[in-house]
Amino acid sequence: MSKYALLFPGQGSQYIGMAKKWYTGYSAAKRVFEEADDLLGYGLSQLCFEGNIGELTKTLYAQPAIFTSSIAAFHVYMEEIGVEPVCSAGHSLGEISALVCSGAVSFPAGLKLVQNRATFMQEAADATQGSMLAITDLPAKVVEETCAAINPSVVVSNYNSHDQTVISGNEEDIKKIGELFEQMGATVIPLKVGAPFHSPYMKPASIKFLRALEQIEYLKLKWPVISNVTGLPYEESKIAQYLSAQMLEPVRWQQSMAYIAGQDVEYAIEIGPKNVLTKLMTKNQPLVKAYSFDIENDYLDLKRVSAPSVSAFNTIGVIIKCLAVAVSTKNNNWSNNEYEQGVIVPYKKIQLQLEELEKKGNQPSLDECISALRLLKQIFDTKGTSIVEQEERYIQIFEETGTYELLHNACSELGFFKRK
Repeated sequence: MSKYALLFPGQGSQYIGMAKKWYTGYSAAKRVFEEADDLLGYGLSQLCFEGNIGELTKTLYAQPAIFTSSIAAFHVYMEEIGVEPVCSAGHSLGEISALVCSGAVSFPAGLKLVQNRATFMQEAADATQGSMLAITDLPAKVVEETCAAINPSVVVSNYNSHDQTVISGNEEDIKKIGELFEQMGATVIPLKVGAPFHSPYMKPASIKFLRALEQIEYLKLKWPVISNVTGLPYEESKIAQYLSAQMLEPVRWQQSMAYIAGQDVEYAIEIGPKNVLTKLMTKNQPLVKAYSFDIENDYLDLKRVSAPSVSAFNTIGVIIKCLAVAVSTKNNNWSNNEYEQGVIVPYKKIQLQLEELEKKGNQPSLDECISALRLLKQIFDTKGTSIVEQEERYIQIFEETGTYELLHNACSELGFFKRK
């Protein structure tokens, strides 16, 4: 079976409308936002879906918004794709998202941590007037040495890829050294964060955050989560220590992605807004296929590659069970003509389908299974079977034939299941 890794984005990925499609289409995602609104005491969902981008970009709101959007997207991922990762990683803020999804921290506790983190970082930002720059097309070693020689108060804050390094510092110092890097042939891009994150400027925030982290109960990880500080999986006893240190230390993303590739991961899926980490994975480890769950084409491609093989399932059992369920379901319709056309005719079609498959010695394809289930739906509707009982019957078929993973999502998309 293919190995998956999940990646969770950090601040800067926010945009108006993020996660709205999950909120409107999936009850689990909607509940995440409703809980966040209640816990925060303001309309985070409205800010995410219809707010002002200037307001959403403020650290105080951006971090809870991206975190909540990522957790909502994770619920949809598990519902639609359902493959547990062999490991996960989050970029900066995204590390808390990764820890929550791994089960180490509850969602309410994680949101409280994110709110505290955003508050402390905003306070530090207001006191420093700092900023961050992404430096592309220069080796990290050159960036390090130049900063150390020209202005040691400007430091590397992110090792994103072999050709992208991010620096943090005082706004005026950052501007001057950015101009120097441009003269050296680099591409310089200001980040939309408004503070010198992952630098010594965050020391006051780091101290306050450690106190908040020490109040949290940490549970066992369901799968390894990679630390930004070390580029290696967390030791569970050091979650508070590493999350606090992360505010001061550079994000070792390139090293983290190398670790993921070393676990023979085939697919890396970015869970949250935009596709920044998807692009970075492609740069860092081109042999790992990267997808953004937020990007429609990537989402559709991921569903195709993750679809289970029909040959691994007892699909002939689905056809047999359709016949058995059709007979055993109570009839509530006493119109002879409707019964003939809506029950007898489709039942005979399923019988004929089974006979032809058994004659050829073939397992039915996914389409043939869906065809039989459609005919069973016609029988249910004609018999006047309630939606609740219909869904129970379908689940019975899937579970007794071991085809839930293969058929449930397909039937949901076809409208067989009305309840979310």
